[in-house]
Amino acid sequence: MYFKVLFMVEQNQQTLDTLQDIKRMMERSSRFISLSGLSGIAAGICALIGAWFARKEFEPYYKSYDERGDFAGNDFQQLKLRLLMIAVVVLAAALASAFYFTWRKARHNKLPIWDLTAKRLTINMLIPLITGGLFILAMYQYNEWKFIAPACLIFYGLALVNASKYTLTDVKYLGLLQILLGLINTQYVGYGLYFWAAGFGVLHLIYGFVMWWKYERNATPVPQRGT
Repeated sequence: MYFKVLFMVEQNQQTLDTLQDIKRMMERSSRFISLSGLSGIAAGICALIGAWFARKEFEPYYKSYDERGDFAGNDFQQLKLRLLMIAVVVLAAALASAFYFTWRKARHNKLPIWDLTAKRLTINMLIPLITGGLFILAMYQYNEWKFIAPACLIFYGLALVNASKYTLTDVKYLGLLQILLGLINTQYVGYGLYFWAAGFGVLHLIYGFVMWWKYERNATPVPQRGT
């Protein structure tokens, strides 16, 4: 009787282990799990550096406004161009670092970086991002500055929530926080740069550290089949 019970316990344990293996395999096939927390940290650092440079660009602009009481047309156009250049550089640096750390994690875990799940994640993220980007460019074109920062946060948050179906759940929470921060920013439009820095900078740093702590701190490479 004792050996029969012991055999049944071992069988149940093997069944549970098998189910866990199946669950992990299904998760890897349906979710892109190679996102790295270091990507979030790098993006946060890039955003904070960009916000610092943008703040420097605003200083003479506000100084001339205080002295003359208006915004000079040429100065305003130059400011727009410089801010756009800063935004492009920050975006390029953040994307490059995200790709590098994601590629490194995928190679470490011996997983493909570009598969069907990655394509679905990219498409679901790009739809809100492209829509929001075109909308923000229209506001930029017509000098509607008040809601550019909130729109950046809100559309980016929507993109994260939309893409979270194909990756780790933590991404969804980051997206919801970005949306919330953007909505709050609509009531404090004079502080857009600070909200932008908080969302793209501070939240990314926190998110990246949490992701690294949960999934990468003690991570070991996934063994290849047959090893």
